[in-house]
Amino acid sequence: MKPAIELHDVTLRYGDSPVLEGLSLAVRQGEILTLLGPSGCGKSTVLRLILGFMAPAQGRVCLDGEVVSCDGRVLQPPEARRLAVVFQDLALWPHLTVQGNLAFGLEARKISAQERNQRIMHMLGRVGLIDKAKRYPGELSGGERQRVAIARALVLEPRAVLMDEPLANVDVALKQELLELFREVLRERKVTTLYVSHDLSEATALSDCIAVLEAGRLVQQGSLDDLRSAPASPFVQALMNSAAWKNIQTE
Repeated sequence: MKPAIELHDVTLRYGDSPVLEGLSLAVRQGEILTLLGPSGCGKSTVLRLILGFMAPAQGRVCLDGEVVSCDGRVLQPPEARRLAVVFQDLALWPHLTVQGNLAFGLEARKISAQERNQRIMHMLGRVGLIDKAKRYPGELSGGERQRVAIARALVLEPRAVLMDEPLANVDVALKQELLELFREVLRERKVTTLYVSHDLSEATALSDCIAVLEAGRLVQQGSLDDLRSAPASPFVQALMNSAAWKNIQTE
């Protein structure tokens, strides 16, 4: 089976400055993969390439084996890629209710009113927000807004979900609760997920696989055990020995 998402030998520069250099990355069907690395290493650029907001200078981007961007050209526009995204700032529509936020994308795809309502109510029930359907984002807590964001992405039944550090500004206790919910819902629905983070504890709690990005290069991809037992670079070794790692509890 071909990977759900694949970047092959992707290079991108801003002027003379390299952003991504020869990056190859594969996300399998139904896999939750975290792209892990420090700020400025190119993680969000990878998401923009996959979404189709830019094209690699060299290399190709594939979805389900189909080339959608290649060598400076976007071959398939963002709206045709059937991807959903959860941004760091969540980007909820403040003038729409919770139900309206979920309905927006479904209406754009011309889903019938009956199916639209069924999908919305099912999704809101799964994330525990049935009683908040008529509320506006400004009336919700931070954790509730996070739940709306993931529900809005999944209600579209996308080919994959891309998540750009959605929990970066969440306190530790709430973060753990939301990570557990995200993992349960994504696994239940077998949704291919690329989750971007700089936080090793998030990657550990959520992912099937971790891909470590350093200065625009993919230095290692594998399970947490792979990274711990055989780090591929001094950077990965330092990451595994970091204070963040020491606070992670494993079975």
